[in-house]
Amino acid sequence: MHARTPKHFVLEERLERYADFIEPAPQDYAGRWAEACYPLGGTTAAGGAAGAGRFREVHLDLGCGKGAFTVESARREPDVLFLGMDGEPLCMAYAGGLAAKSGLENVVFLAWDGHRVTEAFAPGELSRIYLNFPTPFPRKRQARRRLTDATCLMEYRRILAPDGTLRLKTDSRPLYLFTLEELDAAGYQVLWTSEDARADFPNEPTSGYEERLAANGAKVFALEATPGPEPAHFSPTPQRGLVEYLPQDLEKLDYVPLGMEATVWNMRNREAKLWAKGHKGSGTAGGVEKAN
Repeated sequence: MHARTPKHFVLEERLERYADFIEPAPQDYAGRWAEACYPLGGTTAAGGAAGAGRFREVHLDLGCGKGAFTVESARREPDVLFLGMDGEPLCMAYAGGLAAKSGLENVVFLAWDGHRVTEAFAPGELSRIYLNFPTPFPRKRQARRRLTDATCLMEYRRILAPDGTLRLKTDSRPLYLFTLEELDAAGYQVLWTSEDARADFPNEPTSGYEERLAANGAKVFALEATPGPEPAHFSPTPQRGLVEYLPQDLEKLDYVPLGMEATVWNMRNREAKLWAKGHKGSGTAGGVEKAN
């Protein structure tokens, strides 16, 4: 989703002001993030040694938005390097400002297209990839743009450590169900799932975006997976629209996932028109049977 530029917000000035916290060429650090970003003096921001001049692990928040989740996660684990990646300049301006104000030495933001993520890291360099509320791209022709499409998941295998993990959070049950199928196609092992992550993990870091969704009645679906044996003969899965994962009875849909409002509205209108056409002059029972 594209962030809106507020009034009197000068994007170029903000990006320049927080340039120390935003890396525009992450490919230059591939293979050496844990050492290159380690603070001078040999200790983490919390004052504890994390190893011989390197962070214990490197975690990536892919599609980090304005960076609130990334910064709060970094605050909680000072011996882990947290990298937030997003291609939206406005998000980078906000995220850089958060990093600057935090005073943390274990958080950096990468101004980079998430679909080129493998260019920024060496094989096995990441211990975890977070996908927090990625754009669902509900239409069939957009399927390859989803960050949980099997082709993307195969790319993540290259940069995840053998015991690394991938975590997804989304308000979209259709995207959640789609992702479970794509993980299987890409040879991942699902470690756990949750259909109400806010209740199951109440102490997890959140962002303003997640809080707004929750205020609108959204439940958060989540899962964690790790690479299993690589498929011997992988081929991209067929492109599918997320409409295939909606319930047949749309009246039972008490929350419409962000990005699918127009689709659901159109489907409900179509059902209403079909019902009205079948109901007219044929009696209630005949109308219902025809609409179904």
